[in-house]
Amino acid sequence: MTATPGARTVRSPGAAHAARRAGTATAATGAAFGVLASGAFATIVPTTLDGTATEAEAEESTTATTLAAYSATIPSATATSDGSPSGYFSPVSFEHSGAATGALQAAAPADDGDIASMGKAREIADRIAEEHRRAAEAQAQREAEQARLQELIAQGGVDAWIAEALDHMGLSQSYATGLKRIIMKESNGDPNAINNWDSNALRGTPSEGLMQVIPSTFAAYVHPDFAHEDITHPIANITAGVRYMIDRYGIDTLAAGGRTGANGGYIGY
Repeated sequence: MTATPGARTVRSPGAAHAARRAGTATAATGAAFGVLASGAFATIVPTTLDGTATEAEAEESTTATTLAAYSATIPSATATSDGSPSGYFSPVSFEHSGAATGALQAAAPADDGDIASMGKAREIADRIAEEHRRAAEAQAQREAEQARLQELIAQGGVDAWIAEALDHMGLSQSYATGLKRIIMKESNGDPNAINNWDSNALRGTPSEGLMQVIPSTFAAYVHPDFAHEDITHPIANITAGVRYMIDRYGIDTLAAGGRTGANGGYIGY
């Protein structure tokens, strides 16, 4: 293109030039109205008659603007009780804690219900542990008693027969003393003893064995484990005599070693 002599070339303002003009206009407007900019916030502060703001006023206004920014509500996706978005976050409380400032408030301690639950759980655990301990002790005692009985039975004799008979009937070995007294009074410990002179003998059914029982009593009261045994079998005879005694007179008679008369003498069972 050929320039016309004497003519002036006019250039359109560029983007940079336009920005400078806009910035100048903004600054001018701010100066006129007392606008202070601080980071992302700007505030309008009062100015003096000569168009300048006092430093104290500017500081106070800046502080107010900052506090307003912190108190602004922030949208939230939290739903309200009716299912609609609340639109705001719940405020977080900051409190002084000792020498620290601005720390989150400490979590509340466990309530009385939680403490009571923990105490109850500990009590239950202790009770279970105590029950296990007692069960273990009882088992150890049973094993020790069984070992003693086996040793006693292996030796044979009246004590062994008594021990095995009580064990078969599920009775405590504490009855052994009273039972032995009855046996010694009835048969002197002889499993083959037969009474040929009492009223039973006169009726043709003599008493036999360690406990001196008649055949009908033996058949009715012998322990099932020994029902196939003869009436003179030591253990079978004891079980028949003891079961009959308990049925007729009660177990206290066994513990007492038989019935006694007014003068304390043995009168049988």
